[in-house]
Amino acid sequence: MKTTHINIISLHISTQNGSIKKDNITIDMLGIEGDKFYDKTTNRAVLITSTKAYDIMKQNGIVASFGSLGENILIDFDTNNLKEKDILTIDEVELQITQNCTICEHLSCIDKSVPKLLKHDRGIFAKVLKGGIIKSSSNMKIL
Repeated sequence: MKTTHINIISLHISTQNGSIKKDNITIDMLGIEGDKFYDKTTNRAVLITSTKAYDIMKQNGIVASFGSLGENILIDFDTNNLKEKDILTIDEVELQITQNCTICEHLSCIDKSVPKLLKHDRGIFAKVLKGGIIKSSSNMKIL
């Protein structure tokens, strides 16, 4: 099987006051340290979103900054090409895809049409198989 390499565009943690861009994030079996969802639901510990979601919004006249969709990891690869149980590696970190991300109505605060526009394109959730540090300069691989 061919290994696919994916570029990481940006990293974010979610806080009560919104998304914060980070140069690196530390991940353990409970999720991303400092993230408001840390130790909440381990099967949904990491949200990975594609730049495609932002492109869809832009094509519909909606401009939003990276991190606005609540993602932890933004990549330049269509997340619809990832499937449940796929394993992703980022340096020493290993993640396993668990499910597609369902749209949250709170995204309507960006624009009321965002939940419908991104119904199938917001991203995917992953659980942590092996923790470590992810740097914004890291590359992701699909095994």
